[in-house]
Formats: sequence, C-alpha cells, structure tokens
Amino acid sequence: MLSVRHLQASYGAAQVLFDISLDIGAGEVVTLLGRNGMGKTTTVCSIMGLLRPRGGEVRFDGALVSGLPPYRIAQTGIGLVPEGRQVFPTLTVEENLVATASSRTGSRRWTLDAVYDLFPRLKERRGNLGTQLSGGEQQMLAIGRALMTNPKLLILDEATEGLAPLIRAEIWACLKRLRSEHQSILVIDKNVDALAAFADRHVIIEKGRSVWTGTSAELMADKSLKDRYLHI
Repeated sequence: MLSVRHLQASYGAAQVLFDISLDIGAGEVVTLLGRNGMGKTTTVCSIMGLLRPRGGEVRFDGALVSGLPPYRIAQTGIGLVPEGRQVFPTLTVEENLVATASSRTGSRRWTLDAVYDLFPRLKERRGNLGTQLSGGEQQMLAIGRALMTNPKLLILDEATEGLAPLIRAEIWACLKRLRSEHQSILVIDKNVDALAAFADRHVIIEKGRSVWTGTSAELMADKSLKDRYLHI
C-alpha cells in the first residue's frame, strides 16, 4: 500500500533524512521507532508532502505521490494524526469532525456515529470547543478527525505523547480495535512494549536512515538492539 524508497529530506541546507525505506501492506500496523531527533516526524512530513523530499520516492497504491501538495496526498487516502494534535481550537468537537468528513476513497465507514462509538467521551463533549478539551480528549478528536476522511492508511505521530496512563490505555485499545478491523496504520510512539503487543512490524531510524526492520518478537528478543537504538 505504502512504499517509501531511499527517502531524503532537508530543512534548508541541513539534511535530516539520508536513506529511509519502509513498506506497509493492506491491513498492516507498522511502527516507526528511534530516539528523539532521528527523523521520525520528518519522515511523516515527507510522506504527507508537508516537506518536499530532495531524493527518493513515496508511492501509495502504486502511484507516485512524492512531490504532490499535501491536500492531493490526503485525497489518495492517507489520514494524519499530527504531532501536537492540532485540533481546530474555535470549533466544537462535532464541527472538527464534520470539517474533515470525506468519502473520496469510496468508503463511508467512518461517520459521526462510528467515531462516537469508538470514543464515547467525544459524544459527551460534542458541543465543547477544541480549547475546552483535555490533552487526551484532543488526541481522541485528532484520531476521530483523521478517521472521518475514511483513510486507507492512518498515520499517527506521537500517538500517546504526554497523556495520562489511563488515556494512553484508551488510545492503545482504539488502535487494537482498528487493527482488528484491518485498518492500515503507521504509528510513532516511544512505548515500545505497547506497540509490540499489536504491531506487525517495526522500522528503526537512526540519524536519518532506516537501520532495522523486523517483527515484534524479533524486536523484544534482542536487548542489544533496543539498547543501541532505543535506549530501553
């Protein structure tokens, strides 16, 4: 579904990505792991067209999308839950969800009722403004907003960063449910144990290069790997 090959990217004269390659198949959950500053968010920005790659290519469903503007990439069927949530602060929960509603990919599975079923708390807060939500509620809203685009692939950057343990557990439960429904997901997070419980494969990034790919069993069995790249 998603194929990234030898991706390179820079911020001005400073090159951040040197050689990133990864694949995500239909219905797969793949994680992007690495210490802070290794290029995970830059990889997501490059995939989504928020940062124009300087080399390599990104293909989605076989079509070349690297170089396209972000809205065109989103229209191909990629939904993004960005780092920092970025909900619309002056819109209500329901307005945030309706604002992104789309069935461009031919599916209309995700409706308001479906999102409220996934996150009952959002239904309770549907009349609240984005600024009136807790961090956890904002993250639920950001996920729901991305799902309302009915994406073929859902990307989450820092899925549970800064959230309380109970809220983190709700987010993990949500992602496990999505996986059971064959939603393709690319997720970035620091909680390797939680990710290993439901992800199919993992890609580790070190200084702008993808340096390891493997299964959860392989990742958890290799302590030296975690010590070297993840400081676990």
